[in-house]
Amino acid sequence: MPRATPRLFEPITINGLTLPHRLWVAPMCMYSSVDGMPSNWHLVHLGSFAIGRAGLIMTEATAVSPEGRITPDDAGIWNDEQAEAWKRPVDFVHGMDSAIGIQLSHAGRKASTWPPTRGRGSVPEAEGGWRTVGPSALAYGDFTAPTALDLDGIRQVVDDYAAAARRSVAAGFDLVEVHAAHGYLLGQFLSPLSNERTDEYGGDAEGRARLLGEVIAAVRAELPSGMPLVLRVSATDWVPGGVTEEDTVRTIGLLPPVDLVSVSSGGNDPRQHINASPGYQQPLSRHVRANIDAPVGVAGLITTPEHAESAITSGDADVVYVARQFLREPTFPLRAAAALQGELPWAWQYNRAKYIESIP
Repeated sequence: MPRATPRLFEPITINGLTLPHRLWVAPMCMYSSVDGMPSNWHLVHLGSFAIGRAGLIMTEATAVSPEGRITPDDAGIWNDEQAEAWKRPVDFVHGMDSAIGIQLSHAGRKASTWPPTRGRGSVPEAEGGWRTVGPSALAYGDFTAPTALDLDGIRQVVDDYAAAARRSVAAGFDLVEVHAAHGYLLGQFLSPLSNERTDEYGGDAEGRARLLGEVIAAVRAELPSGMPLVLRVSATDWVPGGVTEEDTVRTIGLLPPVDLVSVSSGGNDPRQHINASPGYQQPLSRHVRANIDAPVGVAGLITTPEHAESAITSGDADVVYVARQFLREPTFPLRAAAALQGELPWAWQYNRAKYIESIP
């Protein structure tokens, strides 16, 4: 009797893109860019995951505008030179028969902060920082308070996302993800803890979701018909009075359709209390998955093949995003396939038999 394929290593089709399996690289900030440009670091970093046979590789949070960067060292795609530079890692990943997506982001009131290697808190303008924006003039903790976006500023954010999506297509990415999680700008609009507006972009859930809906529609308009559009959300703020998983389900119902929802949590309020244990976000993804008409991905301290497989078989998610374990072990999918008795080919350069056969 043929051996059953582990669920983790079953292919999945998202819109017009078929991925070979469901173990994906989560977006991870690298703080290794100058003026938003991807560098040799990104080529090697992202390329290593392609060699390791990840089902999908996501870039770090990639800023749609200079003021949308989390730190001065973040990658961006707000100009054509950056889009051209992204082609190098994208082409390498494609050359390894792998797929790569880009996460488009605007940090809002959490922008202009020091990268972890250089301190914490807001970067003063005199030291290379910039004025930040948000839905309201409410600071995140002890960060510098942002300026509340006016309507022209909101329209510019939508335009910036659309232009970034257009450049992402030109750079050859296979998938675009809109980042509305972790307390960055679009998530700030969603939460009553950070959005005190009384105009059409605030107030009730429909008003707070308006900007995200406009961004999704604008990004979708720039993508080819078969190219997937993914939404990343923080399902809960982990703070009383903030967003809950029930709120998130209602919000998704107010938005234009997306092809997959990536479920994370927190990041919008420093008062959050998170019990960050392995699988801590799976109850959130399970709730979202049971109540929306789109596949769902989940992340959250998933570090073993068995845990990743169980996240699929339990019905908690359709795909698994892994971050730290990929940094420790870029070939994690190959080990996972062996552990779960699945099948995943090594790169021919690493496959000794094929390598020997290739020698003239």
